Amino acid sequence: MKKTTRELALELLLKIEKQGSYSHLLINETLKKYPLKREDKALLTELVYGTLQRTITLDYFLDPFLKKKPEDWVQMLLRLSVYQLEFLDKIPEHAVLHEAGEIAKRKGHAGITNFVNGVLRNLLREGVKNPDEIQDPVKKLAVRGSLPDFLARRWIDQFGVAQAEEIAAAFLIPPHQTVRANETETTRKALLSELQKEGIEAEPSPEIAEAIRIKHGSVADTAAFRNGKCSIQDESSMLVAYALELTDDLYVLDACAAPGGKTTHIAERMHGTGTVTALDIHRHKTKLIEQAASRLSLLNIRAHELDARKAGEEFDAASFDRVLVDAPCSGFGVLRRKPDIKYTKREEDILRLSKIQLDILDEVSQLVKENGILVYSTCTIDQEENRGVVTAFLEKHPEFEQLSVTVPETLRHLKTGDDLQVLPTDFGSDGFYVSSFKRRP
Repeated sequence: MKKTTRELALELLLKIEKQGSYSHLLINETLKKYPLKREDKALLTELVYGTLQRTITLDYFLDPFLKKKPEDWVQMLLRLSVYQLEFLDKIPEHAVLHEAGEIAKRKGHAGITNFVNGVLRNLLREGVKNPDEIQDPVKKLAVRGSLPDFLARRWIDQFGVAQAEEIAAAFLIPPHQTVRANETETTRKALLSELQKEGIEAEPSPEIAEAIRIKHGSVADTAAFRNGKCSIQDESSMLVAYALELTDDLYVLDACAAPGGKTTHIAERMHGTGTVTALDIHRHKTKLIEQAASRLSLLNIRAHELDARKAGEEFDAASFDRVLVDAPCSGFGVLRRKPDIKYTKREEDILRLSKIQLDILDEVSQLVKENGILVYSTCTIDQEENRGVVTAFLEKHPEFEQLSVTVPETLRHLKTGDDLQVLPTDFGSDGFYVSSFKRRP
């Protein structure tokens, strides 16, 4: 029997929960495997991401109607159904109940079918609890923003209640896709025209000169993408190439480079000159960098399989004009795209990652030439991984001074100091952090 879109969504959600699979990769694989109609592809993506994004909220809604915790697949089916009932206006209630009943019937027995129908009908009749009635600000934020308690507490501590609520709400909004024009092959204007001719609805980014925001359509399926005219990259991630203050013919090290979005941007900003040495600890990831460089016709990239914490064993001291450490991090800035992160990461991971981040900076800093620039960036908004690591690095390395990070003119108003913390509330991008340092002569 052909699987319905909701059955596929349920399967994906269970794989993500049980196997720790990455949501974005699973969705992409499923969309390639099953010949779904355009509207069904959109619904599948909405159901998986939406249910994942709001899991804690959905469990809060369901809790009064469950005397005991049901089997995992039944709980997930209920979440999936309540997400549609509470957050998707265009799906009729009877359609949600019918489909939930049919799935329960196929996967379970009559008792489970009756249970699922009973829970959903009771919920519709009595309504769900209002999270705004929760008195404790941490618990209220956790439920409204569907955040683990530790993350809600950290955000309130670091940003205050009002801003934390705004950030949490922003992370529940589906992300828009942006692409970066490969300016060694085309211009933004020409790329925009080419994409529009291929049926892509797009507009220039008001923030980044080489970026285009996609309103509708799949860029990865276009000839422009296949032929190396562009790369898919969030606007916030493009900021590191500005922070590096690039000119032609530089030797640049990208210490944590895969899958290569920032590496290739650096190579493009140097107009194909100089050399960009790109490191990653895994061979299959350095292959991704090489594939990206080949697709974009960039000949100035060299990928190496190497742990950045051992870079000093491979390269001479003071051998690079620019070094980028786009460090492994908690990923709490990309929750729109990877909502599963907030359920798999633990608070102790932040401390563990901060140590790794500092270890990488310690190691690669010796490779920066005098008057050279070192840039540190993450895709998290947690201050311990960002300004905390920067402070610790500067205390250990008096040979470096913090620079006022270079960013596009359009984003200078976001700077509150020498570094830049981009929040999802700023211009609809991912959360991102960037700081830069200069090696004293």
